[in-house]
Amino acid sequence: MTTTAVRVPEGLHARVPAEQRGPGLDRDGVRLLVSRGTEVAHHEFTELPGLLRAGDLLVVNTSPTLAAAVDGVIGHARVVVHFSTRGDDGRWAVELRDPDGRGTTRARAGGPAGTLVWLPGGGRLVLEEPLSERGERLWWARVSGADVVGVLREHGRPIRYAYTERDQPLSVYQTVFALPSQSGAGSAEMPSAGRPFTTRLVTELVSRGVRFAPIVLHTGVASAEAHEPPYPERYAVPETSARMINAARADAGRVVAVGTTAVRAVESATGPDGVVRGREGWTDLVVTPEHGVRVVDGLLTGLHEPEASHLLMLEAIAGRAAVDRAYEAAVGGHYLWHEFGDVHLILPEEAHIVHCSSNCQ
Repeated sequence: MTTTAVRVPEGLHARVPAEQRGPGLDRDGVRLLVSRGTEVAHHEFTELPGLLRAGDLLVVNTSPTLAAAVDGVIGHARVVVHFSTRGDDGRWAVELRDPDGRGTTRARAGGPAGTLVWLPGGGRLVLEEPLSERGERLWWARVSGADVVGVLREHGRPIRYAYTERDQPLSVYQTVFALPSQSGAGSAEMPSAGRPFTTRLVTELVSRGVRFAPIVLHTGVASAEAHEPPYPERYAVPETSARMINAARADAGRVVAVGTTAVRAVESATGPDGVVRGREGWTDLVVTPEHGVRVVDGLLTGLHEPEASHLLMLEAIAGRAAVDRAYEAAVGGHYLWHEFGDVHLILPEEAHIVHCSSNCQ
């Protein structure tokens, strides 16, 4: 499913975090492409406070990133287990991959049911059934003889892919918004749109009257090869955040989601009347141009592969022409892709902003 005709040159893959690309750089040392309709502008991320205004609300994902990749053994063969999502029944959705020395990027055929994977410390993981009828990439699996959270803490490492240069410590994959979970729940892959924020930048935004509404959405393992739509994921929109979102819309502020995960959570908590309510559970919502968005005015996000299903969400917010124009500008401007790369801010065209009351639809 191709959502934009742009092709990303090999040299535009961000291989290391911004702070490792030169002396004196911090996480916020990335570039910021700004879209307003089909008009684009080039900025540094540190200029974000000047691009937002008092009364704007940033919705941020506080899910921490897990060290979700663990080495295992099937028979005499090494395998890497990506722990994706913990189910309500204690099982985990997992993905099996073959190690290749460049990040665990070679997908392994899942199954069959009953496949046994030995984990570090003597734990046993048994595949039970595919997560979805879409395919056999992710399987529900049950672990015995070990606590998964403990296994991840002691033996896990962050999931990485071949476009990155080397393994990084887990701290590199945590955003400034991440809050530890008492249950050990978290995201298999970093909610990366929040990565460029620093404490200094957040403080400046707050001093300028920009507010923050925390939500949680625990991301699962991405489909690196097939670019499948996201599977159901756990989310929570606190009642206080729901009230902040509704108030911002009523008071002519813009609701800007930091990451596609924040869009998915907020839109999942929005009722048919257009009001956001405190809600938690599982969401299978896939935001597309056909579905549209009811609450989010803007989006801060990374740059996605041309085939990625995330681009359908961008189209729902900005329109196909705007997405195509932005990605042409990103390639032409040599922006960097992926979780350590540059970011894209989509804002509404000023002439077309409609400020709704909390009960608009």
